Amino acid sequence: MAIRTLNRLTKALIAPALALGATVGIASAPAQAAVWNSCDQWGSTTLNGYTLYNNIWGSGAGSQCIWANSGTNWGVWANHPNTGGIKSYPNAKKVINKAITSLSSLSSSYNVTVPSSGAYNTSYDIWDTGYKYEIMLWVNKTGAVGPLGTSQGNVTLGGHTWTVYKGNNGSNDVFSFVRTSNSSSGTVNILPILKWIKDTKGWFGNVTIGDVQFGYEITSSSGGLDFQTNSLTVSSS
Repeated sequence: MAIRTLNRLTKALIAPALALGATVGIASAPAQAAVWNSCDQWGSTTLNGYTLYNNIWGSGAGSQCIWANSGTNWGVWANHPNTGGIKSYPNAKKVINKAITSLSSLSSSYNVTVPSSGAYNTSYDIWDTGYKYEIMLWVNKTGAVGPLGTSQGNVTLGGHTWTVYKGNNGSNDVFSFVRTSNSSSGTVNILPILKWIKDTKGWFGNVTIGDVQFGYEITSSSGGLDFQTNSLTVSSS
């Protein structure tokens, strides 16, 4: 857990044109032809304002393929072995680039279909532009997965009740909000969460929010599992 964020961030920034060599999995996409798909390790594209990443960054990974009908309707087929350590974080990213005090709203709605087996979480991964702070919002989790850091207790913010964890991976601070019950759809009012971290806890100042990512942090999915984002919106003003 301690190095997963650094590895994922470093590799996402470098984004070399490597291929995983996987040739299976796209058949798991919906019956209609996807407008984009990739089995490349770092496969990415931009669709209607969202950037999609296959993002297989962890060691010991298996095969994974991503498909998209749009930036807000996409999915992943993944076959990662039943071993420890995060293998990937396929996601859709929306760029915000506004300081917290300059935001009057920041929210997101999600609707997903996720497997009942494997080990993974469905989460938002929110970064400041300096990549000093990472805010994760786990809306569901399955299997032997857990956040970095120590529990800070429960808080109700943004329309949900979370258990909050505070930690550091050696490169940046990580604040994880784990929903106290799993959800496959809903709306998260993100701005009050950021203001709570800034104003109530004082864990950071008036940082500029860069990326809001949403995806699946997969540890294992042995035999091949499907993760589908039926709809996603990230909006700010």
